[in-house]
Amino acid sequence: MGQKTNPIGNRLGIIRGWDSNWYGGKNYADKLVEDDKIRSYLRARLGKGSISKIVIERTMKLITVTIHTARPGIIIGKGGKEVDKLKEELKKFTKKEVQINIFEIKRPELDARLVADSIARQIEGRISYRRAVKMAVASTMRMGAEGIKISVSGRVGGAEMARTEMYKEGRTPLHTFRADIDYALAEAHTTYGRIGVKVWICNGEVYGKRDLSPNVGGSKQQKKSPQGGKFPRKDRREKR
Repeated sequence: MGQKTNPIGNRLGIIRGWDSNWYGGKNYADKLVEDDKIRSYLRARLGKGSISKIVIERTMKLITVTIHTARPGIIIGKGGKEVDKLKEELKKFTKKEVQINIFEIKRPELDARLVADSIARQIEGRISYRRAVKMAVASTMRMGAEGIKISVSGRVGGAEMARTEMYKEGRTPLHTFRADIDYALAEAHTTYGRIGVKVWICNGEVYGKRDLSPNVGGSKQQKKSPQGGKFPRKDRREKR
């Protein structure tokens, strides 16, 4: 039964914050559709920008869009020209003031969306799916994740009959609500059909009260040390 729900939706309000922060009022549906349009447009427009997530916050007249990316240079452009272009484009179809913030992801190996996209792009580039998955598992575990699980489904390797293959290392406790599990689904569009790539990454467990603002959660994740999410002894003494 634990496989049937999205691990991120399952933890909302417990250890995860929402990616859209605003009060809907009477035009709730319009704002929801607009959020979806903004996300779809940015993902299509910045396809090579390694975008993990897009957080949207609203006030009466201003929309603040925070783009979490592993390659901020591509999105910002020379002297911030690309960001200004994006701002103008978003202003046109939202008809509101737009502010864009760029948030750099220091360790993309621990981000499920970036890992899934990377595997999907490699499969599209005709690299063996086994090699792509095993390299992703090794690099994620090396960066200090507690566990990773990757599922590849479809006509894997161009086979006549579709199948699902799963690779696991470490622990990914989906039933434990305090386990910080990141999940993503990406699709590889190959000549023999679509191949779905699902990635679950466990970044340890969260104890105590956590700030549910999505941007705060991101900055905390980057402060972890590479040694399994724990600070070395010297740092621990300094913190006391």
